[in-house]
Amino acid sequence: MKGRWLVASALGAAVVAASLLCLSGCANLGYYWQSATGHLRVMNASRPVQEWLGDERASPGLKQRLELSQRIRSFASGELHLPDNPSYRRYADLHRSAVIWNVVAAPEFSLTLKTWCFPVTGCVGYRGYFDEAEARAEADQLRGEGYEASSYPVPAYSTLGWMNWAGGDPLLNTFIHYPEGELARLIFHELAHQVVYARDDTMFNESFATAVERLGVQRWLQEEASPEARADYARYDGRRRDFRALTRTTREKLDAVYDQKASLGDEEVRRRKAQLMADFRADYRRLREAWGVEPARLRGYDNWVAGANNASFGAQKAYDGLVPGFEALFHSLGGDWQRFYAEVKRLAALPKAERHDYLKHKEKGRA
Repeated sequence: MKGRWLVASALGAAVVAASLLCLSGCANLGYYWQSATGHLRVMNASRPVQEWLGDERASPGLKQRLELSQRIRSFASGELHLPDNPSYRRYADLHRSAVIWNVVAAPEFSLTLKTWCFPVTGCVGYRGYFDEAEARAEADQLRGEGYEASSYPVPAYSTLGWMNWAGGDPLLNTFIHYPEGELARLIFHELAHQVVYARDDTMFNESFATAVERLGVQRWLQEEASPEARADYARYDGRRRDFRALTRTTREKLDAVYDQKASLGDEEVRRRKAQLMADFRADYRRLREAWGVEPARLRGYDNWVAGANNASFGAQKAYDGLVPGFEALFHSLGGDWQRFYAEVKRLAALPKAERHDYLKHKEKGRA
């Protein structure tokens, strides 16, 4: 899983831009301070890709990946009509495995994520920290408040284009060595966040970016990738699709049980929930055996399954809940990227419930 936590990288610290605008009157100034200073450290560590390519101290392997990233970056703008701006034209080595750690939380009997609200960006279903210990402490505090919580590493985040004046979002050591298809997915996903952003709607924003990455990488692999890269991606994506199907089925079953809480009572819901989680882990073990992959390659999946709870299932749902609707919309527009983005912008201006209903109906072929 290369540390990507099953899905495309999170928006995570989108609140950075708001943090930089936040004055002393903002509540919880300490959190904003860590967001702003953390992002500034990332920016200060970055240099233009061309400087790295001309640096004799940079390894040949890094230079090859940076050259590939720029081909992907040009493809994103030229073929997918994603923004052509300074983002992902600089690189930084942070000397750590993640850029931020996200915290998510959900109640005992719900997959609906707790939200945190910020200036400019609105309410989101996660909270990002540049320090892993702070993220773990936040998760522990939430557990003390009765939530199921999870903290996880994130390799990249988007500042929604608000920092392009200062050099944009940089490429990072946390993902630059991903396999070709995975690197393309991540860059497409993060750039998509700069196209459309709907306040207070994590699922809409992340599902849109996930749809763009999936559709975009298909075209990249068809037109630009080597046969070896296509085969590598097919193997990797096959496992991802299998796992996504398993977790989606489990989410639907959990949702169905939680919806019956009033009639079943807390104890019966807890019993059924425990059985569903046991079934999920058993099904995963069978899936793992069917993959026949060396254990080291499955460490990310193993860790996710071991810690799976309402928060982690809820966070995953935010990334793929509306993806089929977005993909159906794209195909209904003849695969025209510019028309697709225009329609998504129109949807973003609608009330949240209305835009979600539209995409769900689109998925079912009724819109």
